[in-house]
Amino acid sequence: MFVIAAPGQGSQKPGFLTPWLESPSYRADLERWSEIIGSDLIAHGTTSHQETITDTAIAQPLIVASGIIVGRALLEALPENTNVAFAGHSVGEFTAAALAGVLSDDDALSLVALRGRAMAEASAATPTGMSAVIGGDPEVLAKAVDAAGLFAANFNGGGQVVIAGELTRLAHFQENPPEGMRVIPLTVAGAFHTHYMQSAVAALAEAAAGVTTHVAHHPLYTNRDGSRVAPDNALGYLVDQVARPVRWDLCMESFSKDGIQGMMELAPAGALVGLAKRALKGVPTVALNSPDDLATALELVSGA
Repeated sequence: MFVIAAPGQGSQKPGFLTPWLESPSYRADLERWSEIIGSDLIAHGTTSHQETITDTAIAQPLIVASGIIVGRALLEALPENTNVAFAGHSVGEFTAAALAGVLSDDDALSLVALRGRAMAEASAATPTGMSAVIGGDPEVLAKAVDAAGLFAANFNGGGQVVIAGELTRLAHFQENPPEGMRVIPLTVAGAFHTHYMQSAVAALAEAAAGVTTHVAHHPLYTNRDGSRVAPDNALGYLVDQVARPVRWDLCMESFSKDGIQGMMELAPAGALVGLAKRALKGVPTVALNSPDDLATALELVSGA
């Protein structure tokens, strides 16, 4: 089984879409989705500055749109009978759901655009953010985070946990980290995957009520607990995860148990293959940041 992984917010970089826009079909999809959601995905993926694409309302649909076009290109490049499964980190779950066939591309983009706006509004209510914590004892970290009035938002595996909460509390935690731990502020504008996002859950649930889901063409894993998603649960999980911790660590445990042979991360790639190198020792990975990387992915599959 080869896992195709879709990254989450924070992975975007200025100009990261540029190499993919040499294909007229990719550009046409992006133009159509831009019309649907009212955001210029091509400009944001090629010429917009870092500050612009850090905006939650812009970043989320940009990342998902990019992941879908790269994922489609990858599926076309791989042999038809390749055993693939999909998983996404946070908003990347919408990318994965679309590529697995659970959501239409248009529905995925529409929901994510609303999700981004709703999460940006929720973030504006209280100054909050997120920080990555590297290393240390997990039990010590859990107690320290609770004592600091913060919350564990992403369990990423490979010795990394992302914590979230009010900015003043995060700053104090960074200045006084538990022994053996390094705290790195992240460029996201809110305490995602915590109770601060409950208003966004409500808004997304209302929109999702009118969306039709489909039986997946490929296995799809959930951040909820790392399990494979049943068709009846897929949309509800996508809604709930806005205010629930991301359990990417459990996803990687499931990949390992299910016999992962390799991981291919969709653009903007790097974060998830980095985690895989630490947590899935010996599993080959490919970061798909340009069309040239499709050949490397094909080599990985052919050589397995």
